[in-house]
Amino acid sequence: MLRDAIRRALFAGAIAAVALPLQAQDVADAAGDAGAAPAPTTLDRITVTGSRISRAVDVETVQPVTVLTRQDMERSGVQSVADVLQNLVVMGSPAISRADALSSGEAVGGSYVDIRNLGAARTLVLVNGQRLGVTTGGLADVSQIPTSAVERIEVLKDGGSANYGSDAIAGVVNIITRRNVEGAEANVYFGQFDEGDGKKQTYDATFGLTSDLGWLTASMQYAKEDPVWAKDREYSASGNGPLHPLDGRSSITEKGVLFVPRTTTDGKVVYDRYTLKDGGNPADFADFRPYVGATDSSNPNAQMTLQTGQERRALYLDAGRKLTDSLTLHVDALYNQRDTMQQIAGYPFRSGGPVADPSPNDPLWRDWDPRLAPDSAFNPLPGQKTEYFRRTWEVPRVTMNKATTYRIGAKLSQPFDLGGLPWDWEAGAFQSQFRTVKDGTGNLFLPAAQKAAGASWFNVATNRYECGSAAKPIAYGSDFGNGQCIPWNPLAPYGSDAAGSLSDPELQKFLFPIGHDVGETETNSIFANVSGVLAELDAGELGFAAGYEHRQEKGFFSPDALRQSRLSTDLGSGNSGGQYHLDELYAEVNIPLLRDKPFANALALNLASRYSNYSTFGSTTRSKASVEWRPIADLLVRGTWGQGFRAPTIDDLYGPQNQSFEDYTDPCDTSFGPASTSPACTAVVPPGFRQEMSGGVPADGPNSQSNVPFLSGSNPNLQPELSRNMTVGFVYSPQQVDGLSIGLDWWKVRVDDAIVTDAPNEILDDCYVRGIAERCSKFTRNPTTGAISTLDFALVNLGYVETAGYDLLATYHLPEQRWGRLGFTWDTTYVDYYEQKSTNSASVPVQYAGTAGTFRMRSNLSADWSMGNYGVRWGLRHYSSITEACTYTAECSDPLFQAPYTNGKVTPRNKVGSNTFNDVQFRYATPWSSTVSLGVNNVFEKVGPMLYSKPNSSFPYYGGFDIGRFVYVQYQQKF
Repeated sequence: MLRDAIRRALFAGAIAAVALPLQAQDVADAAGDAGAAPAPTTLDRITVTGSRISRAVDVETVQPVTVLTRQDMERSGVQSVADVLQNLVVMGSPAISRADALSSGEAVGGSYVDIRNLGAARTLVLVNGQRLGVTTGGLADVSQIPTSAVERIEVLKDGGSANYGSDAIAGVVNIITRRNVEGAEANVYFGQFDEGDGKKQTYDATFGLTSDLGWLTASMQYAKEDPVWAKDREYSASGNGPLHPLDGRSSITEKGVLFVPRTTTDGKVVYDRYTLKDGGNPADFADFRPYVGATDSSNPNAQMTLQTGQERRALYLDAGRKLTDSLTLHVDALYNQRDTMQQIAGYPFRSGGPVADPSPNDPLWRDWDPRLAPDSAFNPLPGQKTEYFRRTWEVPRVTMNKATTYRIGAKLSQPFDLGGLPWDWEAGAFQSQFRTVKDGTGNLFLPAAQKAAGASWFNVATNRYECGSAAKPIAYGSDFGNGQCIPWNPLAPYGSDAAGSLSDPELQKFLFPIGHDVGETETNSIFANVSGVLAELDAGELGFAAGYEHRQEKGFFSPDALRQSRLSTDLGSGNSGGQYHLDELYAEVNIPLLRDKPFANALALNLASRYSNYSTFGSTTRSKASVEWRPIADLLVRGTWGQGFRAPTIDDLYGPQNQSFEDYTDPCDTSFGPASTSPACTAVVPPGFRQEMSGGVPADGPNSQSNVPFLSGSNPNLQPELSRNMTVGFVYSPQQVDGLSIGLDWWKVRVDDAIVTDAPNEILDDCYVRGIAERCSKFTRNPTTGAISTLDFALVNLGYVETAGYDLLATYHLPEQRWGRLGFTWDTTYVDYYEQKSTNSASVPVQYAGTAGTFRMRSNLSADWSMGNYGVRWGLRHYSSITEACTYTAECSDPLFQAPYTNGKVTPRNKVGSNTFNDVQFRYATPWSSTVSLGVNNVFEKVGPMLYSKPNSSFPYYGGFDIGRFVYVQYQQKF
């Protein structure tokens, strides 16, 4: 608290030191100074993302950089930096999309960008050239930056480790904030889906003060987005769609399921399932009937959010003050608070373990036995411990995530001459702190559940059921810590008013404590850079840049104590925490070779190298070379080769082991498993083997949720990833066709020793389909049933990931005509291949291009017309076709699919068509300095296909697709 108070006080003092002299200067300017000569003006030297060398002219860069202007953002129809970036074709599937209702951890609720589908941790995010703070897992939440504070966004579509260090493997996003704003402006935005839900509202205000002494810019923003519920969309309302027999439903139902033992003729004990008749007495077995899965099962999606709700508050300040004629102090600060709500269905509670193999000492809940006690007043089978299933529908699992970001930076900068040539230096420091607090409800406290399902009796004196017995009563109440208890009848169905029903608020309070997770990460950095011209050569300026950075990363994430002790039904986890520091030196030189020569209007070579020394793994040096050639003035030919790396994060190295129920497909399943007849499968599973899904029943299709929790987590022995990037391309802007520009780049990225959060499907397919024996050690099976009983997919350095493709950008702006101005932009990324080897011993890599979530092609085409005060923009967002594993042979477009990486085995595939979403915006500039815009995103209410692989989603629908037609209006007023 003291540290925070000091930091805020220093920040307030710094802003005051900058702002007050600016205000005084404005007063002096207003008074006038007739004798003063105007200050001389000089052209600003600019630095473009991808290079540290500032240049005096604006030229097309040797690095492939996409620039999003403020105007582009205003006309996009979306209101967050995350959504603006996600619409770029170079971006891969959204990491932890807002459709991932089942995701958990400190990163949930944030928005993360992923260039080239290589993972969000491999995309470096900068703010004004300095790193944006990250979670312990290395993810940078771009929604922290209010759009009202953004001047432009530069996206480097190439590796940048030689210039920026770790994490810049796939590319760099540099968010440039506004400065030198004069006056004020305010914006209001309202929108919602035409289904009447998902309302979004944004309010922001920006004002600026500028003088010869410096500037002060302040921007404030408030944004709120209501949740959208899965039950309100056809593709997410009922699980896995109409082709599945149980429609993705769960056998652990809110009606309650009673298990009754029965001895078969061969002496085995089996359990039959029963549920309560309508209006029956849950304490009387005569009122129960056989359970029917098709009609008695539960639909968890009915209680889940399809898109999480979110509320953001942000304040950004940017100020500069000239301390002398050339020395400038620059201070910037960010405050952001993000509140996110996600909800999933009530917990699917099981009183014991696998019903097919019951045991009096069932280990499912270890020391806590929540079966109905023989002397429970609610036991329909008195005298014996009774097994049951009960989804706690009355108390859905809700997580409220509050994330707060503090960021402050200060630097001194000064231009100077060295030998008559322009140079500049800067030195400064910044601190970024990210705090998260997560409150969760809906998980049962196991000791309370055991107590509530234990002995109970009816107390005539109080006219209620109470815990214990008449001889040994237990105090009635919801305070477990003080020895109180409220009895529970788990067989009383949802909506019942029977005694012991979960509809009792006091019983809910007794059984469901509030979980409390906390986390914090902090980045501290000091840096110094110098840039300038070493010499004026015949071919141009010999540019040079060098610098030093010391950075410290530290953080922790602490789950609720009940999760750590495994005293609740919440998935078990532990603390993560640690820190590391590093020192880095870099140098860059731009060497002009030829200029104004035949077939060499310009030729230059750029070289960069960076030395990094980490406290965790040692040192590494990464380098990059770029060539810029202009055979004629209209044509730029460019190429780069570079090395990159990504250091393991705090969570990678020092995180816990986490439990999770994962969607997976068992290759040995005799209904849909691609390797069910192979010797590897027949040796470990019985004839007719069926994969178990949640509830212990046979899975109704592939990619079903596991019946037992799997394990994942950190690895303290991880080494950094090493990468290589290549790009070759051209930009052609013919003088004969004014306003036309065409750019085409081929790119390739390879990541070796990739830090992989493994996946159950990859492990199982490697073992049974691809025949990689070492992968079979990652899981175990029940020796009797064959069901997978444990699976570990912890982080490892594995094999490699490699991808290559093409980027095409064409723009054409017609000359102004009587009917106005018209411009076109066509931006396309095509993925030639995306392959991965999970181990170095794998014979061939697995190909992923075109599979669910990894699109072969994304393309945006827009047309913008304006005349006078009016304008219209129409845009198309295209996603190519998608291939995924089949659910049933009847729906497979390629039932005989096989490839080298399937080891000769047939693995049926289904292909669904491409998808295109249309957006339109109408705008009008009023005479009173405002702009009114009305727009519709997804004009034709396009709905994507059902995807049972659930890419980037908890539902059978791609998490990056539109979920309906969205209508909005925005108003901008300048003062």
